[in-house]
Amino acid sequence: MSASRRSVLGAAMAAPLLAQFTGTASADTAEPGALGTVSDAWIEVRWTEQAQALLDRFQAVVEPVAPARLVQDAKGKAIRFPVRSGQGDPAPTDPAQAHGDARLGGGVQIRTPEGTVRVTDLEGALRDGLASGKGVANGFEVAHRAVARPEWHEGVLRTESVPLGRPMRVRIADVPLRPTPEMVETFGTAFGEAGFTTATVLGQVTAEGVYTPPKP
Repeated sequence: MSASRRSVLGAAMAAPLLAQFTGTASADTAEPGALGTVSDAWIEVRWTEQAQALLDRFQAVVEPVAPARLVQDAKGKAIRFPVRSGQGDPAPTDPAQAHGDARLGGGVQIRTPEGTVRVTDLEGALRDGLASGKGVANGFEVAHRAVARPEWHEGVLRTESVPLGRPMRVRIADVPLRPTPEMVETFGTAFGEAGFTTATVLGQVTAEGVYTPPKP
């Protein structure tokens, strides 16, 4: 497997990891102090049976890169990443309007008989209901626009009851992630057949953190 194909594989496998609950490109152009910040946060990605079938196709084994860690319970396996920094608006009254950007700690390593893909320096953005992001796969920077579509309305949202303007702990659980047409096309170009469609749920995201609103 060539380095370019390994980087595409790594990007496809890591696509759900790039979807942040604070998640956006809009944050890049926002006025300083216009967005809230996220602290004491983590994001957990649990891959589905469909994603496992894709891994099995390449005889791939997924492992966390510290400080990310493997989480295993009755639901299966997931990888939990600490959020190093984040800004945006979780939009607790309407999660579909959530936007922002974030950087994750650690990464993910995907081992196959033909080589190993190590994806680190994960950064994600969320805007208009679509997640994009970038990372470093085996020394090559990989970046994709609109890699995944989080289905926020299918997740379970919980927030603290706090006075307006005060820091608030936010948790959103079991949000399905489906690939965008761009991701399906990129993977198909590299491997001849994607093996998944835009209707395929590749992962489920659960995230939690303390959101501090911007000062008035």
